[in-house]
Amino acid sequence: MSFVHSFAPLANASATRLILGSMPGKRSLAEQQYYAHPHNAFWQIMAELFGFDVTAPYAERCAALCAAGVAVWDVLAACTRESSLDSDIVESSIVPNDFAGFLSAHPGIQAIYFNGAKAESSFNTHVLPTLSEAHAAIRRHRRLPSTSPAHAGLRFEAKLDAWQRAIAP
Repeated sequence: MSFVHSFAPLANASATRLILGSMPGKRSLAEQQYYAHPHNAFWQIMAELFGFDVTAPYAERCAALCAAGVAVWDVLAACTRESSLDSDIVESSIVPNDFAGFLSAHPGIQAIYFNGAKAESSFNTHVLPTLSEAHAAIRRHRRLPSTSPAHAGLRFEAKLDAWQRAIAP
């Protein structure tokens, strides 16, 4: 088991939408890039939704999301986990990120989206009870299909359709 730490949010001051994962996988942590696993559909879906080149360098893809008003972060700041799977996260080890601080610094956030079930359940359990009334009132969308390659039961087209219906500009 390893105690792993997430990294800083991908956001600018004009963010209006926040996409939350649970905890970056091993590949993402090693590369210090959100959704770095080559089979994760996140960047392909975002490129389709926001009209940027999925093969662009990471910094350009991040800039394109920020320009579209999209912020990306993880619910967990740290946890103990053996693999990259959310099911391996040890519940008693969870340390949530500072959402009160983030939401205060990004007052334009109008909607929160969850990339998978673990992100949603961890937010509801570890974050929501700590938020102010105003922050807790931010519209939260029911979890979207995980973009992770571990969520292989759903075809890319179905994932894209669900994300498009929820978050498209």
